[in-house]
Amino acid sequence: MSDPNTNDMKVLIVGAGAIGLSSALELASRGADVTVLDQGRASHESTWAGGGILSPLLPWHYGAAVNALSEYSRGLFFEWCARLQALSGHDPELIKSGMLVLPPADEAEAEKSEAEAATWCEAHGWSYARRSSRDFLPCAPQVDALWLPGVFQARNPRLGRALLGAAKAAGVKIVEHARVKNLVTLGGHVNGVQTEHARYAADIVVLAAGAWSASIAGLEVLQKNVFPVRGQMLLFKAEPGLLSSIVLHNGRYLIPRVDGHILAGSTLEDVGFDKETTAEAKIQIMEFAMGLLPGLDELLLAQQWSGLRPGSPDNVPLIGPHADLDNLFLNTGHFRYGVTMAPGSAKLLASLIFGETTPIDASPYRMQH
Repeated sequence: MSDPNTNDMKVLIVGAGAIGLSSALELASRGADVTVLDQGRASHESTWAGGGILSPLLPWHYGAAVNALSEYSRGLFFEWCARLQALSGHDPELIKSGMLVLPPADEAEAEKSEAEAATWCEAHGWSYARRSSRDFLPCAPQVDALWLPGVFQARNPRLGRALLGAAKAAGVKIVEHARVKNLVTLGGHVNGVQTEHARYAADIVVLAAGAWSASIAGLEVLQKNVFPVRGQMLLFKAEPGLLSSIVLHNGRYLIPRVDGHILAGSTLEDVGFDKETTAEAKIQIMEFAMGLLPGLDELLLAQQWSGLRPGSPDNVPLIGPHADLDNLFLNTGHFRYGVTMAPGSAKLLASLIFGETTPIDASPYRMQH
């Protein structure tokens, strides 16, 4: 490994999604010479496909490790997005839309969920209130719902475009359609990677390949930590103002964009690397969406797609050095919250690479032997 205090450190990042590109931008800002490889097009897998809600859907249902990283990263988002836009000229469309959480149908479960939510919000300084569902969904059944006014969203494709442009403007080299076949190692030290067409040398290699992280030869041990989980979504082209806030119910959501588009999703499917969309998922999501907003009918349906999330046990990513391979670092397995956690994960990774005091406790994200 090169002396981390010098500016000649050559860093190779495998994966050009939100995690890989944010890592590249952070390391380049510290003087590293950074190259990013992607097996396809940069920022066109789960980064592009997600909804962009900048919070775990129900934070009180997650462990401390998920919330610590998510809350730290959320605190960076304003400045981070402003920097991306300044460098790239692209607006990530970061907006404060709030989120309405509709209660479960079971009354006892709804009371328990309400108590958990109130306790968590008060402990973490989140604003919350009780609101009628009719305030947001005039044609839906009237229920008392939880209103979280501080929830933000970013528009994934636009955030990805801004992040890619910012990385390039910062001097990061992006190589697309470069599938990594294996690591180049010698005595437990990683010297670089071998793609289908070329070999790339580096002082530091960062694995940020999302759902594909464990598919690289030599990294099969990661399969229990990072695995593909398919998510399918629908996009409706509606008039602006039809929906003013994010709505969440029983794990599914509606997300309004500034121009009137509304996302509806999402499924959680253990189907390996199959990215096909299905009629069954379309019907299920359509029924959910139309049940809340009857105006969302087949005539407004613009697109159906799927993405492969990098699933991980308890949604906890791997960030830090590989347990056995010298100078290989991991930044992967963020499951549903790669965009939410991107700026925080990049700073945490950089602190570990440069031997600095980490901004949050790094131990929950460390790979175990």
